[in-house]
This record gives sequence, structure tokens and C-alpha cells, in this order.
Amino acid sequence: MTMTKPTDIALFAQITEHNQTAMLALYQRYGGLVYSLALQTLRRPGLAEEVTQDVFLKLWQHPERWNPALGQLSSWLLAITRNAAIDRLRREARHRSDDLPSPGEVEVGVGTMPDTGAWADGQLLRDLLQQLPSEQRELIELAFYRGYTHSELAEGLGIPLGTVKTRLRAGMQRLRTLWEQAAQTTEP
Repeated sequence: MTMTKPTDIALFAQITEHNQTAMLALYQRYGGLVYSLALQTLRRPGLAEEVTQDVFLKLWQHPERWNPALGQLSSWLLAITRNAAIDRLRREARHRSDDLPSPGEVEVGVGTMPDTGAWADGQLLRDLLQQLPSEQRELIELAFYRGYTHSELAEGLGIPLGTVKTRLRAGMQRLRTLWEQAAQTTEP
């Protein structure tokens, strides 16, 4: 005698009644799929595990959000996972950019004397960066001070790659113009 697996719809009907066995069966069926998409997006196992837990917790708390008439459960779960992972990337990027010291805040080691010209240039650069629009300044700081690639910035901030490149290029061009103007005013 062969036992057939319950359908997604049947499991979901049981989950709406808070049947933990049905939830476990659904997790066993789709947990690996959800985790692998989260890991592919986040590239950090710990964060991928957290997103996977969040997705299934949302499903447990609000099972009514899935409408079988609009598509398969697996597609819906993957869409939720993708959105949750991107939201997590944005949150992580925001926390990292909040921790970013400005060039003028970097401490000089004890017993060393910075080159006065280089130090003044660093101060000037910090001041000029503040004159850029915030979206350009943030991208420049993340790319040049934190070392993020264009693709990582696009994925982490949830903006198109072309927009990242355009904003970086525009910001760098504006920074160069400001730098040249500042150089002209300080020359004798």
C-alpha cells in the first residue's frame, strides 16, 4: 500500500488551523529550496538561515496571504524569500554604511606625523564629498572606502546596476570638478 503525499493545498489548509505537523511537512518539502535562494542572494549562511526562518514564520503567522488560484506555493515562497533576502541585504548595507568613518575621522597612529599636504587633501576631499547628493556620496563611500563592487552595491541596495554605475560616474565627475575648482582658488 503506497501512501500519497498531501498536496500543497491540503497542507496549507491544515496550516491555517495551526497544525504543526503540516508546517513541518511543508518545511521539509520547501526548506532547502528557500534556504538555497536566500544563500545565493546573501552569500552568508547565517543570514540565509535567518531569512529562511523568517519566511516560514511569516507563512505560519499569515497563511491566508497565499492564494492557490494565483500560482504555485513554491513560486510564492521563492518570491517571498527573494524579497526578504533583498530587504536583509539593504539592512546590512545600511548598518555597514552607518559604521563607515568619514576620511577626517580616521585616527593617525601614535608617534606618526601625517604629511601636511596629504592630510589637507584628505580634509578637502571629505568636505567636497559632503557637497555631493546623498545617493552619490553613499555609493562613493561604499565603493571606495568599503571596497564593494558595482554588482554588490546594486544587489545590496536594491537598485539597478546601471543606476549604480551612472550615480558613481556622475558623483566622481562632480567631485573632480569641485576638486579642480578648489585647487584653482588655493593656487597663488
